[in-house]
Amino acid sequence: MIKRCTLRDHDGWLPLRAALWPDSAADSDPDKHTILSEPERYLVLTFTNKDGKALGFAEASIRADYVNGTNSSPVAFLEGLYVQPANRGQGIARQLVVGVQRWAEEMGCAELASDALLDNQASHAMHKALGFVETERVVYFLKALGG
Repeated sequence: MIKRCTLRDHDGWLPLRAALWPDSAADSDPDKHTILSEPERYLVLTFTNKDGKALGFAEASIRADYVNGTNSSPVAFLEGLYVQPANRGQGIARQLVVGVQRWAEEMGCAELASDALLDNQASHAMHKALGFVETERVVYFLKALGG
């Protein structure tokens, strides 16, 4: 079952979020309150089994800034998609993305974008299987200033 996380009901999302982004402090992330309290800009969906255990999640946002490879603005952006390893290959990611697509359309978006690290071949394959097309590859650079 797909359900939208709210400020009152989000416990299953946080452990999955920590599994996807282990370097972030998911349980103390100050952004989690913002993400859950701005439903017109952010979406968090979880997929739960019949026992109520969260097996996967999707996070999305509405971006009005330039999004690589897109032709419109605003654009819905799939910020994160994660399914527990034991539950992959069962269509959970597809159902989560369908939920994100519905929300994006309700928000007036004509495109849904996403990204993946250059070396994350599994993510590339999953995106393609879910109907995404690769638009470009980018390497970002940074130079520290003043010191």
